[in-house]
Amino acid sequence: MQTIIRKTFGGLNREYYFRQLFFGCLIAGVMFWFKTATHLPTLPLVVGILVNTMLYPYARFVWESIVGFIVGQNMFFLPAIILLGAKLVTMFVCWQMAILIAPLGLGWLYWHHSRTPREY
Repeated sequence: MQTIIRKTFGGLNREYYFRQLFFGCLIAGVMFWFKTATHLPTLPLVVGILVNTMLYPYARFVWESIVGFIVGQNMFFLPAIILLGAKLVTMFVCWQMAILIAPLGLGWLYWHHSRTPREY
């Protein structure tokens, strides 16, 4: 069981994981603020926000892997405001859908780290 956890949840690069976790926490703060602006937080709301925040790095990993596969090494020159807007939208979508997207990333990480012998 410990090996499965290491190969899945410990499968991302630490820098990447903590960077994505930071943005996940920012999104969680914004979502919590919006949801509790008019009423008190409920337990399902808090649990949902925590789960989405903890799974967000893996959902973002899936999204960036798919985009990297499609785009490849191509470069696109766009105005920064458009690029930033698209990035923010995809970040919010990945956070909202983390509970559905992250299992794909966790499964891929487990499969990848099971095939390559390394120290975790």
